[in-house]
Amino acid sequence: MNKIDLLFQKVSRTMEIFLVALFVLLFFDVLLQVFSRYFLNASFSFTEELARFSLIWLSILGAAYLNAKREHLSMDFLYRKLSHENKKKLSILIEVFILLFALVVMVVGGFNLVYITLHLEQLSGTLQIPLGYVYAILPISGLLIMCFSVYHISKIYKNQISL
Repeated sequence: MNKIDLLFQKVSRTMEIFLVALFVLLFFDVLLQVFSRYFLNASFSFTEELARFSLIWLSILGAAYLNAKREHLSMDFLYRKLSHENKKKLSILIEVFILLFALVVMVVGGFNLVYITLHLEQLSGTLQIPLGYVYAILPISGLLIMCFSVYHISKIYKNQISL
């Protein structure tokens, strides 16, 4: 196993652990919110905002993780009818489109969003944390998706991924 494959596996495993921890945090936060509302007849003000931010991070980083595992949504009924060589070409083209989308929308747009919200010093309503930190997951996930796409393109080109 070469260094790139080892790095890919370590990054994927780190993402798995982080996503599970984030899900556990979200679970207990919502559990606390429900408990406080129905059993204490009071509501903690931070639980709703923490749940919202956790769900944002979980969704966007989860999309990057699924891209790493090549388990993103796809309709492949026409793809399955192609020859191996055409599957290879189409798979590379799809990865290039994913890379371009991640670059333009997630990285460039995400960095602009983070910069603007940090520059304007926008804070979240309850937790009073800068919103730029919450939105930072967008360019981070975009960079991860771009790296994964380059990795997948090299594997497809070398016929090391089953099509």
